[in-house]
Amino acid sequence: MTFFTYILHLVFSGATAYLSARNIRDPITRRQVLAEYQVGESGSVPFLQALSERAARENDPWLSERLASHAADEERHGKIFGHALKQILNHEAKNASQLQLSQNPVALTPSTSFYIAYLEGFNHKDLKPENIDWNVFLGSLYILELDASKEFVRMANVLPTNDQLSVSLKKSIMSVASDETRHAAYLYEAIKRRVGEAKVDKIIDEWRTRQIKASLSIVASVIAGAKPPDQLEDGILYSWV
Repeated sequence: MTFFTYILHLVFSGATAYLSARNIRDPITRRQVLAEYQVGESGSVPFLQALSERAARENDPWLSERLASHAADEERHGKIFGHALKQILNHEAKNASQLQLSQNPVALTPSTSFYIAYLEGFNHKDLKPENIDWNVFLGSLYILELDASKEFVRMANVLPTNDQLSVSLKKSIMSVASDETRHAAYLYEAIKRRVGEAKVDKIIDEWRTRQIKASLSIVASVIAGAKPPDQLEDGILYSWV
C-alpha cells in the first residue's frame, strides 16, 4: 500500500467511524441501521454455505469448517439485529412498510454501489460460489471483515447505558465484533495457506487499494450529483460482513 493510499484509508476510516456512530446513537436513524445490518448479515449465509460445500468437495476440510461456522455466525447476527428491531424499536423486523425499506433485499444493503466499484472487473459468473477465485473471495472478504470488526466496536461504544435494552444491544454488538475479528483471522490464515506468507500482504494491499478507490468513486458520484446504482448486476448480493 502506498503512503497516499494509507492516508486515504485513515481519512475514510475516520469518516465511517463518525457516520456509523452518529447513525446508531440517533434513535431515528438507528432503526434503519439495524434493518440494513439484519438483511446484510442474513443475506450472506447461503453464499458462505455454498462455499463451505465447495471447499469440502475440493478436499479442504479446514476451510470448509470455518466457512460453515462463519455462515452460522452471520445467521446469528441477523437474528441479533432483527431482535433489536422488535424489542428496542417496537417494530417487527419483517415489516418493511413501517421501516420504509424496499422489498428488494439487495436494495436494503446500505452500500451496494460501493460493492459494484469494489468488484470492478468481475461479472456475475465470476462471483458465483462455484466459480469465484479463492484468492479474490478471501482477500476481498478479509478487508470487509477486518473493518467491520472495528466499526461494530465503535457502534457499541456510543450506545447509551441508561436503559437495559440499549445495554443489551451494546453487548450483542460487541459479540458480533468479536466474531468479525475471528473471521478476519481465519481469512488471513486461509490466504497464507494458499499463497504463502510472502504473498499475503500483496493480496491484502490489492483489496485495500480497491476499497479506497471504491470509496473515492462513491464520493465523486455524490459530489457530481449522480445517483449511484442501487443494486448489483443480476441481483448479486455481496454483503458478506
